[in-house]
Order: sequence, then structure tokens, then C-alpha cells
Amino acid sequence: MNTNQLSRRLERVAHYAKGYQTLADIGSDHAYLPCYLCLRDPGLHAIAGEINEGPYQSARKQVQLSNLEEQIEVRKGSGLDVINVDEHVDVITVAGMGGPLIASILELGLEKLTSSKRLVLQPNVASQAVREWLMSHQFSILAEEIIEEDDKIYEIVVAEKSHSLVTYTEVELLMGPLLIQNQTEVFKKKWTQEKNSWERVLKQLKQGTETIELANKKEALKRKIDMVEEVFV
Repeated sequence: MNTNQLSRRLERVAHYAKGYQTLADIGSDHAYLPCYLCLRDPGLHAIAGEINEGPYQSARKQVQLSNLEEQIEVRKGSGLDVINVDEHVDVITVAGMGGPLIASILELGLEKLTSSKRLVLQPNVASQAVREWLMSHQFSILAEEIIEEDDKIYEIVVAEKSHSLVTYTEVELLMGPLLIQNQTEVFKKKWTQEKNSWERVLKQLKQGTETIELANKKEALKRKIDMVEEVFV
């Protein structure tokens, strides 16, 4: 992977982030994503944010090698702290982290989202946490993708602020409202694997001594298994 050829996962994130004037890539690592977009759009100004020194220096080096110092600012900081309060950023990308961490980054930097037009989020796991955060803060999901790359399955969630109430059902939060509508083979593979895993855990739990906590765990697993089965019908 480099600034000319992204991984398929990042290429799809880039697809939903292109066409804007300003971008902030949070957890930018080598800054491949902003470099890729800026090389294709000379009018784009981007921020590459990194919290750790190693990736921060890698991002700086990549921006210099790409001769993009005039378009990309590499900033060190936690989450959305790299965006100034009075700074307008059209699109924010957060990719390659767990869903709860992405939700936490958005929550801690909530005041930085007021001027943003779009969020492009790519949780590696637990995408439900991202959807729950979006719904609770009135962000509507405009697009979703699920892809497989190097034997791993990734979801991409694209959202924009809504002026009306945003509501998703329990199963939509779990599996994705738009992904449910367009059930690809990768979608079916992911949720078949999840369902099989839950069924194995449920079987093991049934062998344990019954307690209120155990009963609640079993009920939660049964609920998720039922939701997947209903979607697959």
C-alpha cells in the first residue's frame, strides 16, 4: 500500500471522502489516505492527525516525500483535538479502529463536528457502537459498505447530520440499516460466522449453573441469533 495504491478498505473510505475542500483524517498512520486524495485533488486541504510519535513521524515523512506540505498539515494530538475549534472541516474520516473507540473519539470532540458535512467511519469491530452514537446524536446513515480483504471483513459507515429525528431498530443498529437492504455474500458470511459463534457460546452457557447473570447472557445471545435468522429469511 502507498499513496498511489491504497488497500481496498481505505480506497472505499477515500471514495466517500472525495469531492470536499477540507478533510481531517484521524489516526492517519502513514497519511496514505490524505496523500492519496490530495494527489488527485490539488484544491483539497487536509489534516493528518496522529496521537503516537512513531506514526506521527511516519505521516510527516510521507507528506514530505509526496511533496504535499502545502496541502496537508500533520498534527499530533488525541482524536479530534487536532482540529481547532474555529476551523472548518468538511469531512472527517476515522478508519481502522474499534467501534467503541471511534464513538468515544466523536463524543470527546463533539464541538468539532458542528461545521462538518460528512463523517466516513470504518470500524474494524463492533460497528454497532458507531451506529448507536450516530443515532443518539442525530446523524443519518447515508451509505454503508461491507468488504472482505486479506481474510478480514470490514464495514464502512457514512453519515451526515440530520435536521429530523434519527431512529434505527435494534437489528439495524447491529447489522446496518442499508447493509440489511442489500445483503451481499460478504454480509451473509459475516453474520453466519457471528451466529455460529453465538450458538457455540450459548451451548456452553447452557451447561453452567443457572444464575440471573447467566440467564441474562443467554437471553441476549438468543436475541441476537433470532435477529440474524429473521434478517436472513
